Amino acid sequence: MVNSRSGRSKASAGFTLVELLVVLAILTLLAGLVGPRVLGQLGGAKSKTAAVQIADIDKALELFKLDVGRYPTTEEGLEALMQKPASVSSGWAGPYLKGNVPNDPWGKPYKYQLGGNGAVDITSLGADGAIGGEGENADVHNTR
Repeated sequence: MVNSRSGRSKASAGFTLVELLVVLAILTLLAGLVGPRVLGQLGGAKSKTAAVQIADIDKALELFKLDVGRYPTTEEGLEALMQKPASVSSGWAGPYLKGNVPNDPWGKPYKYQLGGNGAVDITSLGADGAIGGEGENADVHNTR
């Protein structure tokens, strides 16, 4: 029987094995080309997220300094942005961040250190959690 619309018989109404294999090969080729690029962008997004979070923490530290007159000590740490330190007698108007102090995108806490010259260092050690590294393992610092 011949179908009047398509000109094909009912017996050949589906796809052939060769047609399915060609489509499967094309999809595999596309996945092989596009997949690594998408995964590479995902990794870079974590580093960018860390940089944005560090900038937010840095701004909160500036507000703390405006209110209290100094940055939190290394011992007080970033928790001073959420809870008034015992060494602060007046001026604290926190909390300075919404929620809690965030962890970096890899689930580790940010490192905070106040230098002797008043320089503030906020660091994420990257995906490997170790100093140094390249790519996703590279450290992310504030820009001061």
